[in-house]
Amino acid sequence: MKNQNKTVTKSMALLTLFRQHEELTLQEMVKLSGIPKTSAHRMVGALIEMGFLQKEKDGRYSLGMLFLEFGQLVSERLDIRKAALPVMQKVNRETGEAINLVVKDQLEAIYVEKLEASHPVRLYTKIGRRSPLYAGACPRIILAYTEETEQQAYIEKANLIPFASGTITSKEKLLQSLHRSRIDGYTISFSELENDTVSVAAPIFDYKNSIVGGISIAGPETRFQKDQFPFYINKAKEAGKTISKNLGCQSFPF
Repeated sequence: MKNQNKTVTKSMALLTLFRQHEELTLQEMVKLSGIPKTSAHRMVGALIEMGFLQKEKDGRYSLGMLFLEFGQLVSERLDIRKAALPVMQKVNRETGEAINLVVKDQLEAIYVEKLEASHPVRLYTKIGRRSPLYAGACPRIILAYTEETEQQAYIEKANLIPFASGTITSKEKLLQSLHRSRIDGYTISFSELENDTVSVAAPIFDYKNSIVGGISIAGPETRFQKDQFPFYINKAKEAGKTISKNLGCQSFPF
C-alpha cells in the first residue's frame, strides 16, 4: 500500500506539470519532476491507458480528454456557479463587458466562469486560469474578506511578483488596499494581471456569511471612463449581494 501511495503521488506530480505546460516530452517531465526516467515512462504509459494523458503525433504528451469530462462535471456541480450564472448573464447584458466569477483554491484564485463582452475588443481570460490572491480585483476582494489570521499569514509569506505595470508589489500598499476594500465592499484593479485593463469586483458570501468568491466586471481601460465607475461599482456590488443571497447569506459586512 505504501508503494502504491508513492506511485499515486508521483503520477500526480507528473500531471501537475501540465498546469503550466500545454505539451511536454518525456525527458522534460523527468527534468521538471525529478522522477527517474524508467519510473516516469511507466507512469506515463499507465496515465495514457487510463485516459489522463495522450500522446501527440510528434511524440509529445498532453492532458487527455478525460480531464475535459472531469472539468465539466466539477464546473456543473459547483453550487456557486449555478447560483451566479443567471446574475452574471444579467450584468453582462446591462454592461456589455466581460463578467468573471472567481473562487479561492488554497492560496490561489481560480476563474470558474466567464461571460464574454459584447464588444469586438475583448479580454481573453480562460476558465481555469489561476491567479495569486494579491493580484487582480476578483482575487484581491477574496483576500480582503479572508479571515484575519489566514490573511496575515498569506501576506507574510507572499512574494509579490509583478504580472503587469499595475501589480501591487508593496505589502504596505496591499494592506491598505485590503482595508479599503472591506470598508467599501468592492475593489478596482488597473493593469494588475494584464496591461491596459480594468476590473471592478465585489465579494460573494455563503450561508455561513463566509467569503467564497468574487464577481468582476472587466474590460480594456479605454472603455472604463472615470464617470462610469459608480455604475460599474453599483452593478458589481448588487450582483455580489444577489449571488450571496442565492447561496443563503443573510447579512453583509458592508
